[in-house]
Amino acid sequence: MQIALNSVAAFHYTLTDDQGQVIDSSEGREPLTYLHGSGQIVPGLERQMEGRRAGDTFNAEVPPEEGYGVHHAELMQEVPKAAFQGVEDIQPGMQFQGRGPQGEINVTVARVEGDTVFIDGNHPLAGQTLHFAIEVTDVRAASEEELAHGHVHGAGGHHH
Repeated sequence: MQIALNSVAAFHYTLTDDQGQVIDSSEGREPLTYLHGSGQIVPGLERQMEGRRAGDTFNAEVPPEEGYGVHHAELMQEVPKAAFQGVEDIQPGMQFQGRGPQGEINVTVARVEGDTVFIDGNHPLAGQTLHFAIEVTDVRAASEEELAHGHVHGAGGHHH
């Protein structure tokens, strides 16, 4: 069976950056399982999964526009250290949840200078080309319940 709209696919992956550094991998874990066409993985990878079968291995390059988006300078802000009440030692790389015009937003501390904290509301992988090494392990038709709920149930998926 080929991966197509409303099929359930499982795959192992290794994600690297432009320098070949591993960002994430399913090695030592269960394969990632998703409902194809439901937007559960980045669009560029989902597009390249289309038509693949169990046993297929391939490399996929996903540009920022089809991954986690381009880097938006307007999502970089300076915030007074006093805004982080209850946090003693603010360090680069720390992540916080804040409120933006569109609701909840996750931000990462980019740097700290004196009493000013520079935060970044972009996804940590925004602006990066994603390099995936993929091994498709299983493809099956989604159940009626999975289609109704919009996600995978059972092994590797969501349990109710």
